[in-house]
Amino acid sequence: MIRGVGIILISLLVLSSSQPADAQRVTPGEAWQAVYQQLPDLARENQYVSKETGKVSENNTLVSRMIRYHSYLKGRPSNYRLDWKLTLADYLGANEVMYETTYPGNDTLKKNPFDGDRAVIARLNRRQRDALVQALVNVFNPNSQSTPASTPTPSSSAPENTTPTPRRVPKQGGAQLLK
Repeated sequence: MIRGVGIILISLLVLSSSQPADAQRVTPGEAWQAVYQQLPDLARENQYVSKETGKVSENNTLVSRMIRYHSYLKGRPSNYRLDWKLTLADYLGANEVMYETTYPGNDTLKKNPFDGDRAVIARLNRRQRDALVQALVNVFNPNSQSTPASTPTPSSSAPENTTPTPRRVPKQGGAQLLK
């Protein structure tokens, strides 16, 4: 039995040492700062007062709370765009219900930042939300330092098509035909 445990430990050591050196883990404490470096105009929402110290908790930011909500409360992976988009949809009221009582900061700040954070996210336009998602993915997955897959980069060899594709308008009573 001891020999079996030894083999398992050696296997774990070999597996852990074969990880690439550049795939370093980012802590949530470092991640929010990196996001704000990429998006300096994003609201910090760090004016809330700590219950413990009675002083403004400057490191308790919108992005730090969003990361804690995403990772710890929802248990979503941090390196996938879709998961971050689901989190934004939560903030916008379009996916899962968010609860004030469990929102990060509720237990440590004198005023719960729940409503303020949701209002800030709601004020972002689509491009700003996409930039936020990309910044979060970039921080947690350094190999994805590229433009979002949904944004094609124009090719210099192909002429750009400027005529919009006409949209088909559904006919009246189409739902009845499906029955």
